Amino acid sequence: MRLLVTGGCGFIGSNFIRYVLREHPGDEVLNLDKLTYAGNPANLRDLAGDPRYRFARGDICSREDVENAMDWGPDAIVNFAAETHVDRSIVDPEAFLVTDILGVFRLLEACRERGVRLVHISTDEVYGSIEKGSFTEESPLRPNSPYAASKAGGDLLVRAYVRTYGVDAVIVRSSNNYGPYQYPEKVIPLFITNLLEGRKVPLYGDGSNVRDWLYVEDNCRAIDLVLRKGRTGEVYNVGAGQERSNLELTRSILALMGLGEEKIAWVPDRPGHDYRYSVDWSKVRELGWEPRVTLEEGLKRTVEWYRENRHWWEPIKSGEFRTYYLERYGEI
Repeated sequence: MRLLVTGGCGFIGSNFIRYVLREHPGDEVLNLDKLTYAGNPANLRDLAGDPRYRFARGDICSREDVENAMDWGPDAIVNFAAETHVDRSIVDPEAFLVTDILGVFRLLEACRERGVRLVHISTDEVYGSIEKGSFTEESPLRPNSPYAASKAGGDLLVRAYVRTYGVDAVIVRSSNNYGPYQYPEKVIPLFITNLLEGRKVPLYGDGSNVRDWLYVEDNCRAIDLVLRKGRTGEVYNVGAGQERSNLELTRSILALMGLGEEKIAWVPDRPGHDYRYSVDWSKVRELGWEPRVTLEEGLKRTVEWYRENRHWWEPIKSGEFRTYYLERYGEI
């Protein structure tokens, strides 16, 4: 299979490309990536020289860039390209609307014109917050941040193109991912790298907000399965059954690194902070998927990866990221 992977230099996209080429030796991948601050070519440096992998710098919002990539002749598109960080969406929502809605429109138009399948990667945040139970794929979309609203807009466009034009598309809504190569603005890599630098970790509010943590390779297996076996027009939730409050998560990271709660810096909660996310993932289980990595094992692997790969994250945290971090949390 020939796959056009958009946003493949990002966290989940790069892990997905590596997974596909390892598990499907006959597949080929073209990675189309704009290389924003979170798109890092070093994420796929180990694939340099692999004839099955090629890279093209481009923007999914550009009709020309998308058409040039489609000329390669992919059998399917897997769309990871997105603005994804909630905090940044609160500061600059327009960038999220452009990439997460207009960009999806460009890809849908290309799929409609060329008869190519689209796997659109979304998020559980489009459902909003839930105090008890879990959202199913039929639950209404009630996003509470500009990021989640922009992703919900993209999802609705996919639905409309399936119903109106018969485009072959599916949507994957995953819970919070973590693992190697995650940009250190997200909570787990931020906390691990801060602690490796001898600094404190900024914990929002009282730390009671709950998330379900999904190891990135488990998510890649689910996405690959939906790509090959998912039914057109369907949505597939992907969760892990590993719910923890942010305080519990922080304590687990501290324990793994031999540190105590004196390393926590309590910071004001962010606006519109959803209390809990939880999805029912029985539909993707019916395709034959189950999560394999527990949070305890996944955190252990992740801490070790960031410990052994300082050369990857230290340059990131010394540049633009440093200014962004100081503006949000100060020197802690």
